[in-house]
Amino acid sequence: MTARLLLIDDERIALRNLEHVLSKEGHQTTATQSGAHALELLDAQPFDLVLTDIRMDKVDGMQILRRCRAQHPDTEVIMITGHATLESAIEAMKEGAFHYIAKPFRLDEVRQTVAEALEKQRLRRENRALRAQLDVFNGRNRVISRDGGMQKLLDMARQIAPTGCNVLITGESGTGKELFARYLHDHDGRGAGKDGGPFLAINCGAFNEELLANELFGHEKGAFTGAVGKPGLLAAADGGTLFLDEVTEMSPAMQVKLLRVIQEKEVLPLGSTRPLKVDVRFIAASNRDMKVWVNEGRFRQDLFFRLNVVNLHIPPLSQRREDIPLLAQHFLDRAAPVMGKSVRTLSEDTLALLKAYDFPGNVRELENIIERGVALCQGDTLEACHLPDDLRDLSIRAFRRRDGKVIPLEEQERDYILWVLEEAHGNQTEAARMLGIDRVSLWRKLKKYGEERG
Repeated sequence: MTARLLLIDDERIALRNLEHVLSKEGHQTTATQSGAHALELLDAQPFDLVLTDIRMDKVDGMQILRRCRAQHPDTEVIMITGHATLESAIEAMKEGAFHYIAKPFRLDEVRQTVAEALEKQRLRRENRALRAQLDVFNGRNRVISRDGGMQKLLDMARQIAPTGCNVLITGESGTGKELFARYLHDHDGRGAGKDGGPFLAINCGAFNEELLANELFGHEKGAFTGAVGKPGLLAAADGGTLFLDEVTEMSPAMQVKLLRVIQEKEVLPLGSTRPLKVDVRFIAASNRDMKVWVNEGRFRQDLFFRLNVVNLHIPPLSQRREDIPLLAQHFLDRAAPVMGKSVRTLSEDTLALLKAYDFPGNVRELENIIERGVALCQGDTLEACHLPDDLRDLSIRAFRRRDGKVIPLEEQERDYILWVLEEAHGNQTEAARMLGIDRVSLWRKLKKYGEERG
């Protein structure tokens, strides 16, 4: 990482050594033996990092440190002195210095300290950028993503939301299907979202047929022994949205009943002879391949067509890895205040581990991991040690289903090879070594999968 450095030391030889070693690291260095001149330079332009001697004539290092804190709070400051005392070290750290190095210093120590300071700065800026991006996502139900495919989905959702048409949302468990449903509801052109029309949800897989019928249709007083009367969700959702999660788990009989409601726009509660007219938008969700279920006769084709006016397929988190830092920061910012923690950032190691993980549980799993990390964290940065053991052991790669089906071995192999190639920064020779095969074998596999590279 190239950075702009300001070097200040009234000893010419020490200054020259600093300038030489840090310029070789690729940094842009500005050097001066005068503290007063250093203040002029700071007034003229910001620097990423300042290395300054503490004891100098007229303007000393502490004055420079205070000027940096006042004018350039993002600038890191490293103090250097030949008069190392505990008192001066404590004072410098209290004033906000990044580190304290005593003369005679070792050049490798300087290199390491500078690298650590710049990494801290980069991480701080990255977290600030993440928070700035999070601020873009407004509304009660935010779908947070910067992935291109997800942005297209959101564009489609915004287009179809005002129409009130039925929508089928598909995707693996934990991808955020209900969040998408709520997003559609909030932007419903019938006023459901704007004027407080109800959004009701039910997991169709959580009830047997009898209980599901009772939850959806309700019953009249006296419909059965002890019945006191209960409105069903279909009637309660009038003018709003009913979200049917795991809709494929409905029994064939329930599918018939639901189809009639959609076609006739009326509900007949148990024990009633008078149907109720309802205006309900249906949003259904499933983690199954519904076309397969229709072809196999496990889900009614006519009901499928009624629900699948528009299909939104949410990709798994493993296919949109650039969303991981953004979502992780979002979950951290939400969990920390609730738990009374001061955690504000995720370390680089933490982010690297999260981005390397496949997340078979998708966004829901990421949220749980971050909440666990916040609960364990005692400082302001969530470190790799706060993550579960299986994430820290990168030799373990999670196997996953896709659209409810086990992924074929060939596809698993392809994904693994591409991951190793990414770890090797595109170097096929290195990737082959890591895989334990020769380069020709790797080339043949890449050609087979249509991934051959120059």
